[in-house]
Amino acid sequence: MVMAKNVAIIGKPVRDMYGTDIGKVLGTLTDIDGSIQTVGVDCSSDGLKQIPFAQLVLQGDIVIYIPKWRLDAQKILREKGLTLRRLNALMAIVSENDEMKSDAELIHETYKSKLMNLDETETEIKTELLTRLEEIDGQANAVKIILFDARVQFKSEEISEFTFESIQKHCNNLLERFSHEKAEVKNVQRRIDDLSLECMNAIKPPKEMIEESASTYLDSSGQAVAVPNISGPSMPTPDVHEPVVTLPEPPNESTESSTRVDTAEHDNLGNTSKSEESDWMSRMEA
Repeated sequence: MVMAKNVAIIGKPVRDMYGTDIGKVLGTLTDIDGSIQTVGVDCSSDGLKQIPFAQLVLQGDIVIYIPKWRLDAQKILREKGLTLRRLNALMAIVSENDEMKSDAELIHETYKSKLMNLDETETEIKTELLTRLEEIDGQANAVKIILFDARVQFKSEEISEFTFESIQKHCNNLLERFSHEKAEVKNVQRRIDDLSLECMNAIKPPKEMIEESASTYLDSSGQAVAVPNISGPSMPTPDVHEPVVTLPEPPNESTESSTRVDTAEHDNLGNTSKSEESDWMSRMEA
């Protein structure tokens, strides 16, 4: 099988993921067990480049080159995604069987430790992605300078229209390729950030999460109903109908009628209301 892979790629043209020609496979370097380690690619004037075999994929008669940042990003997304799914499965098991909380907490710490180790690797990959974005911008600027200078040479009649159109075509192809890669890098950055946020929420201790989720539930009318905590003494729950007042409220008929006052206060109700309203306005202006 190893020999078949070795022979299959030799002499094949190599292109990147966006269709740009890189070179042709000249040969391979293998380990003592026969496994391919690197592939020698003849890049014409750029010389011979040794590319890790893991970064090459044979598709028909073409060998596709996959950049390192993409492989690294795929690996961290795959490992973090699997760890997150296992954490969610752990929470589902504990919610179905309350007696497994102690065992689940031990496994939860193992997954939490795994995520912390992956966070270190993720930081390195994020730096790698930012570096690649800077490289793309630098290369794109260099292409734009060449294209603009070619336009100047064409206007000054130093080069023909055919030559300028040829330069323009190749430059636009490169700029389009850079645009696609840049968009892909940014998309990977967003996926990594979103997955990291999910993992942060998932590493909350399972016992605490289940107790919180069991403290309330929604009845058929959609209202939150407090239920006793079966794992310990019940805690007082705030009245859901109790209003939260953040600013002083102006006096109204309901508050006046609910306050018990004697006959003399009823006689001076008009004056009292005015003084309360004045006091409320002064507090709002302060």
